[in-house]
Amino acid sequence: MRLHRLTLTAFGPFGATQEVDFDALSSAGLFLLHGPTGAGKTSVLDAVCYALYGAVPGARQSPGATLRSDHAPAGLPTEVQLELTVGGRRLEVTRSPAQPRPKKKGDGFTTEKAQSRLRERDPKGDWQGLSKSHQEIGEELAQLIGMSRDQFCQVVLLPQGDFARFLRSDAEARGKLLGKLFDTRRFAAVEERLAELRRTAEARVKSGDEQILALAQRIAQAGGPAATEAAPPAVRAGEPGLAEAVLEWAAIARSAAREHLDIAHSVVAEAENRQRAARRALDAERELARLQERYADTLRRADALEERRPEHDRCREQLERARKADRVAPALELREEAERAYRVASDALDRTRERLPDELADSGADRLADLERRFRQELGALEAARKAEMRSASIDEERVRLNRDARADDEIVREADAWLADWDTTRAELTECIEAAQEAATRAEQLAGQLAPARLRLGAARRRDALADDVQDARDALAAARERALAAHESWLGLRERRLRDIAAELAAGLVAGEPCTVCGSAEHPAPASPGDGHVDRATEEKALAAHRSAEEARTGAEHALTLVRERQAAARREAQGDEASAPTVAELHSLVDRLSGEQAEVHRLAAGTHAAREALDAAEREHAKRVEQRQEARNRAAARTSQREALDREQAGLEDQITAARGESESVAAHAKELTRRVDLLADAAEAVRTEQDAAQRRKEADDRLSDAAFKAGFDTPQAAAATLLGAAAQRDLQHRIDAWQAEAAAVADRRTERDAREAAGRPAARAAAAESGHETAERLLREAASARAAARDRCAELDRLSGQAAEQVRRLGPVRQEYERVARLAGLTAGTSADNERKMRLEAYVLAARLEQVAAAATARLQRMSSGRYTLVHSDARTGGRRAGLGLHVVDAWTGSERDTSTLSGGETFFASLALALGLADVVAEEAGGVRLDTLFIDEGFGSLDDQTLDEVLDVLDSLRERDRSVGIVSHVADLRRRIPARLEVVKDRHGSTVRHRL
Repeated sequence: MRLHRLTLTAFGPFGATQEVDFDALSSAGLFLLHGPTGAGKTSVLDAVCYALYGAVPGARQSPGATLRSDHAPAGLPTEVQLELTVGGRRLEVTRSPAQPRPKKKGDGFTTEKAQSRLRERDPKGDWQGLSKSHQEIGEELAQLIGMSRDQFCQVVLLPQGDFARFLRSDAEARGKLLGKLFDTRRFAAVEERLAELRRTAEARVKSGDEQILALAQRIAQAGGPAATEAAPPAVRAGEPGLAEAVLEWAAIARSAAREHLDIAHSVVAEAENRQRAARRALDAERELARLQERYADTLRRADALEERRPEHDRCREQLERARKADRVAPALELREEAERAYRVASDALDRTRERLPDELADSGADRLADLERRFRQELGALEAARKAEMRSASIDEERVRLNRDARADDEIVREADAWLADWDTTRAELTECIEAAQEAATRAEQLAGQLAPARLRLGAARRRDALADDVQDARDALAAARERALAAHESWLGLRERRLRDIAAELAAGLVAGEPCTVCGSAEHPAPASPGDGHVDRATEEKALAAHRSAEEARTGAEHALTLVRERQAAARREAQGDEASAPTVAELHSLVDRLSGEQAEVHRLAAGTHAAREALDAAEREHAKRVEQRQEARNRAAARTSQREALDREQAGLEDQITAARGESESVAAHAKELTRRVDLLADAAEAVRTEQDAAQRRKEADDRLSDAAFKAGFDTPQAAAATLLGAAAQRDLQHRIDAWQAEAAAVADRRTERDAREAAGRPAARAAAAESGHETAERLLREAASARAAARDRCAELDRLSGQAAEQVRRLGPVRQEYERVARLAGLTAGTSADNERKMRLEAYVLAARLEQVAAAATARLQRMSSGRYTLVHSDARTGGRRAGLGLHVVDAWTGSERDTSTLSGGETFFASLALALGLADVVAEEAGGVRLDTLFIDEGFGSLDDQTLDEVLDVLDSLRERDRSVGIVSHVADLRRRIPARLEVVKDRHGSTVRHRL
């Protein structure tokens, strides 16, 4: 990588545009970058780093720091442009940080976003744009350079102070620096990953062990007394041997539980024998008590049977007389039925005779029948006349119907004529309504297009008036912020001037006897400066600078807030004004919106009637067609009715003569026929009633004769005596049941008296069933207790077998997990340096860094021997010091004495050229690590003041030898002797209005 040209604009201390021509400076191979303290030598290197990585070195990237120069005018933007060759490609990268700039319209500032541009020069010499994306440019340059920002700052911008501290620092500090340069985070990640895997595996093992312990606890609970015969395992989760101890203890618990189960089986067998004997004794006592009670019950039932014997004899005699009377019952029922029939027939005859004329009241059945036949023949002759009369009546009804229909049709014709007379007017009115509604719909669309913009303008006018107060408040806030920023800036400048006047005293405060000065490099300090009155230290200046920057940020924020409010007010003003020449007021816009809203509501109401108007016109047209059709149909029906009336009149005239002859003195034929029908029915009823009464009297006489004969044959003196002895079927069944019950009881008692076992039991002592039952209950209780104990023992054995199986399965599943944990733990301990297998107790990252440090020491030794005239050699040491881990030790071998000592024992000058050799060696190793990228431009920052003339010549010879590889080395120093030795120089000149650069070739 070679730098060609660097252009800085308003960057750091450079208030204007400055250009650094590295091609001209590099032509000599070695050039000097010098200038007074604070002029901006390091800012040149910061600009190179910012151009490549978008940020300055981390040590100078303090929070709140800005890259923009305080000396630059407001209109000049901060920009860094670097032209370089890397990877065989000629590139130009331009970067601008985020910075305030004056607004293009109005007063104040706005924040300009950070910008980046990358261009490449093609073989024709033209520049071609590649990208404007920060991310793409960063990825492209990082890929070409092959180093991170921290690596670049250590390899290309060699900070000698850092490497001097590197030589004196301990292994931990060296590990941090080397870790940044060689990016060994992946090895640290491996350590962390293995540690994490170890913790995870350990947690899984502990979790599995806790589950095994939980199963052991459940085994202890399930085993009961059997589990207490052996002490439970005292091993904790995660300790070795836990699984084996739990399984062994579970086996002992299972064995003890099986012994308890065998004992429970024996106890249950003994309890069952006692229970069976008690059951047999109880059954025997209960049988004896049953037989004794049965015999006593037999005696009681025999006594009761003898007491009921008279009642039994009376019921049997009453039942025998009732069964004899049953033979007379049919004759009695027949006599009663004949008597009822005679009374009904006699009453019917009396009612019929009352309806007959007096001359026929005592007539017989034959006379009445003859009169009936004569009247029935006369009624048959009136049938044709009755039909003619009915037809005449129906003709009258049809004539009435025709008249009614004629009146209805006349009314329809009149209504149709009246409605059709106004048809043209109605149709015109409905058509006008439709046209008016359509015009209203069109007008509604026009008003909607006007109303929406009017409402938007009204809202904008309201926002415009409301933002007027916000603009004034923002102006007041900006004025106050500007005053505070100005006061803070003046205060900071004053404190800075006072501090610069006494800067020598501040530097003198940091001098230590025997150590080199950071400015001149001398280890002697004959007359250090002392602070004067009113001295300002660095903390006071930084506090004032922080207050100044805070005030500037507040001022920028106030300007930004005012700009935003103004922009919002201007936008609202433009929106409210619209296309009008002048801005309307809120009241005017409100009145416009109200007027348009009212008009829109009215036309919407009219337009809403379009559908109704169309439906009304369609309905009117349908009504018109209906009315015309109804009028024509009514006229057609009127013509048909005229012909129908004439036919009816002719038919009725022919029927009238027949009707007059048949009706006689009655009003009509129907009335005459009705009278004849009444007479026929009356005579028929009277004749039937006479015959029925005569038949009923005959049947009653015959029934009396049969009843007297039946009573005599049954043994009764009179029919009345037989009727008094009759009983109903229910009464007879009741008597029979009582008789059968007594006889059944007598038979049962007789059978029981023959039972031998009951008779013998009665002669024995009384049974003791209660005592036997108590003994049986005691045996039952003991058997239940024994069975419960056996079931509990069986369940305990089953539960122990199940839990032991689970424990064995858990141990089997945990086996691979435990093996994995042991393997991971061994690897994690090895990489962390805590394992016994790691003899030097070196972490994996430290081991890799030690290899890199060994390469760096070998590369640095080649230059250190030239600088020290072959006296010193850097060697890597992996020996442990004290209780610290080994791996990052660095020693120097003195060829004059042959001794090997730590680099922290080197003197000031020796430390400089040792650190320079280390830096150059490190640059070579890191470049090789980054893919062999060639570094054609290097910068070395400070430290040359601590060398004597001879050593300085040797160091410059070494640096000059770098030109053999076509490299250029820039030395950053303010040592005056270097200006004489190095002709190619870049001088940074400090001025009140900003620093400038001058090329001295």
